[in-house]
Amino acid sequence: MSSLQRLDVGPRLSEAAIHHGTIHLAGQVPDDASQDITGQTTQVLAMIDRLLERAGSDRSRLLMVQIYLADLADFDGMNAVWDTWVVPGHTPPRATVQARLARPEWKIEVVVTAATAEPRPDHGGA
Repeated sequence: MSSLQRLDVGPRLSEAAIHHGTIHLAGQVPDDASQDITGQTTQVLAMIDRLLERAGSDRSRLLMVQIYLADLADFDGMNAVWDTWVVPGHTPPRATVQARLARPEWKIEVVVTAATAEPRPDHGGA
């Protein structure tokens, strides 16, 4: 049995790959790009929450986050949403860069690497 699992496999990419306890998410972009940076960031972080849950994890187990902003003027607006989303005491290493995104209406794309949940200790008798 392979230790590699993929979620939402498509012809071009999978939304997630899970291998040896590490979850790699594809870049997450907003569904409704008509929103401002706070709306788009909220959408993207909700998508990340859903994918992490499906992969057996959550935002407290983030290993690394890469944030791509089309315009660095949106940095403070993105951080306002991020700061309410990230788990205090579990803030991951993070990079934020300006990048030309694949669609001009997208303001943000986020790439996440996370750990799967640790196995629960067996409380049964030997």
